[in-house]
Amino acid sequence: MLFNSLDFAVFLPLLFFLYWFVFPKNIKQQNVLLLAASYVFYGWWDWRFLSLILFSTVLDYLIGRGMDKTDDEPKRKWLLTCSILVNLGFLGFFKYYNFFTDSFTEMFSLFGQQIHPRAISIVLPVGISFYTFQTLSYSIDVYKRKLEPAKDFVSFATFVSFFPQLVAGPIERATHLLPQFYSKRKFDYALAADGTKQILWGFFKKVVIADNCAEYVNIIFQNYQEYSASTLVLGAVLFAFQIYGDFSGYSDIAIGVSRLFGFDLMKNFAFPYFSRDIAEFWRRWHISLSTWFRDYLYIPLGGSRGGLWMKIRNTFIIFLVSGFWHGANWTFVIWGALNALYFLPLMLVGKNRSNLDQAAEGKLFPTWKEAGQILVTFGLTCLAWVFFRAESVAMAIDYIANIFSASILAKPEVFPIGILALVVLFVAIEWLGKEEDFAIQSIGVKWRRPLRYGVYYGVVILIYFAGNYSNEIEFIYFQF
Repeated sequence: MLFNSLDFAVFLPLLFFLYWFVFPKNIKQQNVLLLAASYVFYGWWDWRFLSLILFSTVLDYLIGRGMDKTDDEPKRKWLLTCSILVNLGFLGFFKYYNFFTDSFTEMFSLFGQQIHPRAISIVLPVGISFYTFQTLSYSIDVYKRKLEPAKDFVSFATFVSFFPQLVAGPIERATHLLPQFYSKRKFDYALAADGTKQILWGFFKKVVIADNCAEYVNIIFQNYQEYSASTLVLGAVLFAFQIYGDFSGYSDIAIGVSRLFGFDLMKNFAFPYFSRDIAEFWRRWHISLSTWFRDYLYIPLGGSRGGLWMKIRNTFIIFLVSGFWHGANWTFVIWGALNALYFLPLMLVGKNRSNLDQAAEGKLFPTWKEAGQILVTFGLTCLAWVFFRAESVAMAIDYIANIFSASILAKPEVFPIGILALVVLFVAIEWLGKEEDFAIQSIGVKWRRPLRYGVYYGVVILIYFAGNYSNEIEFIYFQF
């Protein structure tokens, strides 16, 4: 079920009514309701893949209980290994089987050998990369004794399949989200109002910014050989706002919806396009994934504690795996490698943690130095996004090569003035709210009610009249 669908517009109010007005005082009944709603939400796409979620849930629940019942370290390690292998096995089969068979075929063909491995038509289950990592965090934390294993199966199953963040995150840690299913929830008007504003802003990002940019991004990328370099630059910039509006918009809606039901999800985006270097960008972009890789891969590999070559190795591993997590295509791997190359100089000179605060914190305007750093970082990010968006490595290289040509000074053949005006408005609002959890969280809080609600209704009007409703466009990260 898509957030930006009529189905969800009926689903959410009905669930909200049942949750708070029919089962307001019974935690178990509320959890059962959320579990059933989550399975309906996911099964709306394809009910057959509910079996995968259920299998993963039962497996990790039993493994967690098994690790709790023994102090035998080899047995506990074996149980953890079982969880990792089974979960990653499912992920590898559904997401990467054809990628590996195609890659092996191409590799052997380079040596004059023709092999014909069996190809399988595999449908990628929506959100498998997200809920797989979420359940893995549970098994690993139970093994490390950072978390008491779940004893109530319904609570655990609801944690695994919690519908707001099930298919595109944030990737929650069991230590943060699971205990919330054990505690009594009481309706909090301030929390719900804050959540509603975040949902509103998430929809603006998705249907006004991302979906409008998407139409022109598709035109430019599909016909890039026909356009001037200036148009290709515009295409890369529009894609940067498309993917940010799409993915952070989903996270805003997910976090906001969770607040309506009394839950707190982790912040997933912190205004990444205002970053002053790539290290800061990765502290602000898809925070739940980058911190997951940091805690469960980078640190166990040794982090930055070892020598120079170990630091370089670990940096490349973390970025390459991050790229590969996004999709079964070499374009994602190169996107990860390119970001590693961006990041490496900062790490080698010890500057990767230089910008821990917000740019122009407490100020309306950045300094000239900050503005220059933001523009350079955004430009490097847009260049890397070309690989993320391109259908093949050859296309990405050709696209970038065409950017660096004399036609960079030509007038763009595609210049959607209306969409660009909306993007400028969007950036301005994001900048004004950059020190909050989301851009419009505090805008107008101290204003008189008519003026404050005028702003909110203004956003609603923009969503209605400027949103792209030509069709229900799926969120980009559904494919991951």
